[in-house]
Amino acid sequence: MRILLKPFQWIYFIYAAITFLAVMLLIFPFVFMASFFGRIRGGNMVMRLCRLWADTWFALVFIYFKKIYEVPHDKTKAYIFVSNHISFLDAAIIPKVYRQPIRPLAKVEMGKIPVFGFIYRNATVTVDRSSTGNRAESVRILQSVIKKGISVLVFPEGTFNMTNQPLSEFYDGAFRVAIETQTPIKPVLIVDSYNRMNYKSIFSLNPGRCRIIYLDEIPVGGLTLGDMAKLKDRVFVIMENKLKEYKAAWIKREV
Repeated sequence: MRILLKPFQWIYFIYAAITFLAVMLLIFPFVFMASFFGRIRGGNMVMRLCRLWADTWFALVFIYFKKIYEVPHDKTKAYIFVSNHISFLDAAIIPKVYRQPIRPLAKVEMGKIPVFGFIYRNATVTVDRSSTGNRAESVRILQSVIKKGISVLVFPEGTFNMTNQPLSEFYDGAFRVAIETQTPIKPVLIVDSYNRMNYKSIFSLNPGRCRIIYLDEIPVGGLTLGDMAKLKDRVFVIMENKLKEYKAAWIKREV
């Protein structure tokens, strides 16, 4: 049966790739103009344009989202959002599901891609994890953004989780910034992006549902950097248990 469906999978992927680029090219002139308005105002404009792109493209490729709020979510409040990272789709999902001022922390390498890279650099805070100086500068920018009331999104795993476990090990960055700026952490789970396109191949893209789970915020008021390890472990355990509860497809089931 898989062999018979393979031609349709390729046709769908080609269609999705063409529409991905077409919608991106349509918004690019407006992103270029917005880039002249600076990091804060211009960045907010670029993120709104990215939302328009995401709304259009996901509708065209028949991927729909179901947001589940375990507690009421305050969109007027700045958070350090932390999400799991399991798919090539995760970056595209960000402007689709976060409907408030936000800046993702993103890999600097992606900014080198023509057209996409320009949009990417103006919508995110990029980081080169191989450079200590660049990491420090990225943290400084994130702190500045938060002070303007803009939320930050970090994938604390740093890269794809290519294990059969709910999560791979977390980096410290998100938790350090949360404590230093006294900004609450808000875990958000991307449960089904692995099903829609897994990290093994971009050609695995397929239509269907993608659940987004907003968990309760985790306050950091009064915490110091000495509490960072405990905070990181606490967030890890909460996200790990919830990914199991929502039956994330990549988790190896114990028998």
